[in-house]
Amino acid sequence: MSTEPEESRLSELAPLDAHPDEREDKPRRRMPFAWFWPLLVGAAAALVLRIAFSGGSGRPFSAMLGAFIYLAPALCGAVTVYMAERMERRSWGYYIWAPWVSTALFVIGTLLVFIEGMICAVVIVPLFAVMGSVGGLAMGLVCRVTNWPKPALYSFAMLPLALGAIEPHLPNPDQFSNTSRMLFIAAPAERVWHELNNARDIRPDEVGDAWAYRIGVPMPVAGVTHETPEGRVRQVQWQKDVHFEELVTEWQPQQHMKWQYRFAPDSFPAGALDDHVVIGGHYFDLRDSAFTLTPRDGGTELRIDVSWRVSTRFNWYADRVAQFLLGDFSEHILHFYKVRSEGAVAVAG
Repeated sequence: MSTEPEESRLSELAPLDAHPDEREDKPRRRMPFAWFWPLLVGAAAALVLRIAFSGGSGRPFSAMLGAFIYLAPALCGAVTVYMAERMERRSWGYYIWAPWVSTALFVIGTLLVFIEGMICAVVIVPLFAVMGSVGGLAMGLVCRVTNWPKPALYSFAMLPLALGAIEPHLPNPDQFSNTSRMLFIAAPAERVWHELNNARDIRPDEVGDAWAYRIGVPMPVAGVTHETPEGRVRQVQWQKDVHFEELVTEWQPQQHMKWQYRFAPDSFPAGALDDHVVIGGHYFDLRDSAFTLTPRDGGTELRIDVSWRVSTRFNWYADRVAQFLLGDFSEHILHFYKVRSEGAVAVAG
């Protein structure tokens, strides 16, 4: 059986200045930390692509486009495997796990050069790892069965750039979802209702360690309902000078209230959240929320309902992240009102 195709592929992957006989008979010199260079080059290639994708929300070359979210980590994995294969044949396992490391280095690099925020970086890592492995496996397959790994690599690099210019002209899909949580509070409804509308001087230890706070979302400082000429409005303040309003649309004292969110241009100062996924923006928005109080033996059942919108090419992933973070956030908010309400009852008693 002829081995000519295989030899041709190996000759392309081998160092260009090596004679065929020398590759077999002469020990090859290895650069210091040779195992690390493919990972670093893969991360650097993706970082360059991230710099190219610096467009604003809804514009060409935005970092929230599917062309970047799917293909940047795939390019990272493909470059990693290509560089590794130039040194020596790698295993299928390498094609899977090496891109995990290189995509992690890529994300760390975006943080170090201040073009990405911690919130997005943490949230996107799992998807990047999967897509990195897809790119790594694809390049590994190309290196094993074809004679054109370098042209394939160029295609990996050019595809996100081509799609990044086209994708913003296509309609973005909207997905609407909601979550609900309940908690029993050993306090009468009137006490709970008072705390819901007069949450002042909130301390970090009172709201716990919700995952949203762990990854950088500012903690709440106050939430107070005011009577205004346009109706009842909840004034909300978070850390980092974040502030916004909640316009009350349904109001049944000690039973139920519902509100919609209103954000001003200065609601989220620069750096308070990741700027390209700001709440109320092109890709994500909180629609409305509600508290419902139901009297129970010995206290009150408090329920919170939250609804939101995501508008991305990866809604299947973004919505699951929102479900997890907002569900966890809701549980911690209910716990805050439980502690405050039961503490007030204890003091009064």
